Amino acid sequence: MNWIFAGAGLALAGLTVLAVLGLRVLVAARELGREVDRAHRRIEPARALLAERAAEARLSAAGRTPPRG
Repeated sequence: MNWIFAGAGLALAGLTVLAVLGLRVLVAARELGREVDRAHRRIEPARALLAERAAEARLSAAGRTPPRG
């Protein structure tokens, strides 16, 4: 009977460890998502400017001038 209690206790301890590690992974994933979102917001203005300049360069290479407005 003692072996059953010992086995159940070890199983519970193992599940507790897995639960704690799972929570740490979830917290880290949430933090990573926030960091990626923050980086995206910082990069977006430069990306838009680069896309605009690339479009102007394509038009210039084709012999046309981009519309000014």
